[in-house]
Amino acid sequence: MRWTLKPKPNPETVQQLSKALQVDATIATLLVQRGIETFDTAKDFFRPALDDLHDPFLMKDMEKAVSRIETAISNNENIMVYGDYDVDGTTAVSLMSSYLLSIYPNIATYIPDRYAEGYGVSYMGIDYASDNDITLIIALDCGIKAIDKVAYAKDKNIDFIICDHHRPGKDIPDAIAVLDPKQDDCNYPFDELCGCGVGFKLIQALASKNQQTLEDLLPYLDLVATAIGADIVPIIGENRILAYYGLQVINTAPRAGFKAIINQLKKDTLTITDVVFTIAPRINAAGRMKHGQYAVDLLTQSDINTATSYAEEIEAFNTDRRETDKQITGEALKQIKEQKEQERFTTVVYNETWHKGVIGIVASRLIETYYRPTLVFTKSGDKLAASARSVKGFDVYNALEACSEHIEQFGGHKYAAGLTLKEENYAAFKQQFEAVVEATIDKRLLTPEVTIDMPLNLSDITPKFYRILSQFAPFGPNNMSPIFMSEQLKDTGYGKCVGEDDKHLRITVTQNGNLKIVCIGFGLGDKINLIENKKEFKAVYSVNENHWQGNTSLQLKLRDIKV
Repeated sequence: MRWTLKPKPNPETVQQLSKALQVDATIATLLVQRGIETFDTAKDFFRPALDDLHDPFLMKDMEKAVSRIETAISNNENIMVYGDYDVDGTTAVSLMSSYLLSIYPNIATYIPDRYAEGYGVSYMGIDYASDNDITLIIALDCGIKAIDKVAYAKDKNIDFIICDHHRPGKDIPDAIAVLDPKQDDCNYPFDELCGCGVGFKLIQALASKNQQTLEDLLPYLDLVATAIGADIVPIIGENRILAYYGLQVINTAPRAGFKAIINQLKKDTLTITDVVFTIAPRINAAGRMKHGQYAVDLLTQSDINTATSYAEEIEAFNTDRRETDKQITGEALKQIKEQKEQERFTTVVYNETWHKGVIGIVASRLIETYYRPTLVFTKSGDKLAASARSVKGFDVYNALEACSEHIEQFGGHKYAAGLTLKEENYAAFKQQFEAVVEATIDKRLLTPEVTIDMPLNLSDITPKFYRILSQFAPFGPNNMSPIFMSEQLKDTGYGKCVGEDDKHLRITVTQNGNLKIVCIGFGLGDKINLIENKKEFKAVYSVNENHWQGNTSLQLKLRDIKV
């Protein structure tokens, strides 16, 4: 790994903030690095307030969207809430449908089938709406590029409201309202909302017309927080406020569907990391292995017994997903080894039998081994479908755009995207994608980077220090868990490899003979030789708590070690 130390912030600014907050220089430094330089901005950071959420009517077309929904309600129209099959989409559909059902009965939900319809708005979904006398579709987490589909719906006298957060193309669909803060002519102050977040702004606007307050909308924030974590959007600004309160709901008064999942986990308090790695994969598993509607049914269920039954079903999908992705990852790694006749700047693999529902996860797994922009293809009907994942700092969406002559359809973000193409275009696309990446990527990005906030002495790691550090949460992009570096470390002599295949490293370290602290290094088992025989080494780590047999102690979560 490349170790990159963040530049030291202005010492005067650090000193002033340290004095204003009455915290030590280490904490003040971490805050200034995050752009928090005054008492007031620190107060907003540590005490997020619902009142600081922006007025939803600042978003382009919000007034039009609210007006059209109010008209639909007064005319007794049927409304369909449509969303993608991933976590952001299914939570958004659950949020919007459950809110609308609280004020109006004629609401249907629709999640496209990953295999029969693919990503985004589908003709099949519009036909379903037409067959069921639905005259308004609210599309969430998709739709910003559905120009032909929206026109098709219009011919059938069906209106669209689009709530999306993906990058628009050069043309915008001819919908009644397009809510997407990433539009160039949208002046909304925060453009990093997830799809469920944009949906929340719409229900916030509707609620304000119904004399409801933000306090009335708190029960919906467990869905928003889950989408924020799963969709890897920056946890700053509005996202920090929504995630902060959403986690409180998850931990104190979760909806029945979340409660049913949490009961399976047997964990008391969930962090955003727990949500990302335990709740989100289960919600995702429904759309990956069976159908996304299962997730919506779970998340909108009010009876805990029924929710428990749904959660057990989804747990079975998740087990199936884990086994499938392990098998396909093994096959993909074998394929890469066989075709590695030369150094490549990308990883592109294809097998027509691979399960479409897990190719995104497999792409992420391949990056763990071969740190390259990665595409995993499978057969989908008469086309090939792929999931793209990227390395830190490289925009895979732009790279795909540069290859668009070979692509039928694509969409997504800087680090994750999806596409379809004709099988006869696969070879030409693969060649061009490699050429585009080779020409545009900074070669340093092909080595994983760990960004270090600051050097730290082990003696600075106290319970008080950790208590303040934990208040930096919820962590995520643009507010990552602080990473420290310590030098002149030695193992006490009891370091060992642990876990399946001795993959992990567990050591107890001292610095200059003082203070012993336990460290766990996931995936670092092969580095045990660096710490044996009390060799001196340096480490990069985050600080967390270890809970074991009723005892709680501080430990270091190692990211990397070097001599």
